[in-house]
Amino acid sequence: MFRLKDKIAVVTGASQGIGRDTARALAEAGAKVAVAARNEEKLAELVQEITGKGGEALAVKMDVADGEQIKAGFKSIFEKFAKVDILVNNAAITRDGLAMRMKPDDWEAVLRTNLTGAHLCIQQVLGPMMKARSGRIINISSVVAESGNAGQANYVASKAGLIGLTKAIAIEIASRNITVNAIAPGFIETPMTAVLPDKVKEELKERIPLGRLGSGREIAAAIVFLASEEAGYITGHVLDVNGGMYLA
Repeated sequence: MFRLKDKIAVVTGASQGIGRDTARALAEAGAKVAVAARNEEKLAELVQEITGKGGEALAVKMDVADGEQIKAGFKSIFEKFAKVDILVNNAAITRDGLAMRMKPDDWEAVLRTNLTGAHLCIQQVLGPMMKARSGRIINISSVVAESGNAGQANYVASKAGLIGLTKAIAIEIASRNITVNAIAPGFIETPMTAVLPDKVKEELKERIPLGRLGSGREIAAAIVFLASEEAGYITGHVLDVNGGMYLA
């Protein structure tokens, strides 16, 4: 169940955190994985880890805030694998600050990476997926896209925008047997949350009914499911993986 043998997957933001765990999980399920991010050293380590376990992986240096890097990156992916079956839009940044003081550059940087970057990556795979009449696109949103969060107007807007993008494209391409879904993780143990003070982490846990932060592996497992044939009748959906923190 949930096998992805010989499928070609692309994961953005794959150098650490959820993206890294997702690449590992997809490879374990049998997919060949193109891992994209800005940090070439970390990508090389990840490729070595995957190939060392008998998988196949390609490192692609890509800043999704740069449209030309996206085009070049996907060109190299198609040259290597000839197709893309699964796209996981995971790359994201934060530039937190109160809305009344937020600098235009911080707003633009977050929207450009988290939302526009995902859109441009989707554009790179839509044509080939439509010709193949098959594909899985999975966008990584956030619990705060649904609940809101003070001090993160740019991040929340970008992640809420991903949900809207998911639903719009799901409707556009459903007739071609391509599904588009989003996952909204809660607070997950990642390098992004590792920098939080212990007091803040404890306060967060008190807001989570399951009483703990999630793991990247738990998000990756949800991604593998949505990428599988078993999830073929699910599209335009937002899957909450948040420990009960927000109940839609």
